[in-house]
Amino acid sequence: SIMVKQKVKIKNPTGLHLRPAGVLCKEAMQFKSKIAFEFDGTVSNAKSVLSVLGACVKSGNEIQLICEGEDEEAAMERMLEIINDGLGE
Repeated sequence: SIMVKQKVKIKNPTGLHLRPAGVLCKEAMQFKSKIAFEFDGTVSNAKSVLSVLGACVKSGNEIQLICEGEDEEAAMERMLEIINDGLGE
């Protein structure tokens, strides 16, 4: 696997707050690939709610998603889809 990276803006009003972080994490866990994102110089594990919350991403912030593994393309597609959908908010 090569690793795929893609920038995306967080659109939902509360940013990566508790419930949206939970949605992101639950979706990330469906995939075998490592799923992370970079924000403000820090890389967070999208499969860990605490890691996601610790990044303190607000609405309007841009993150860089990083997926690496056998299903990285599908993982990236799904992550972009749910983020652009507003993570259930």
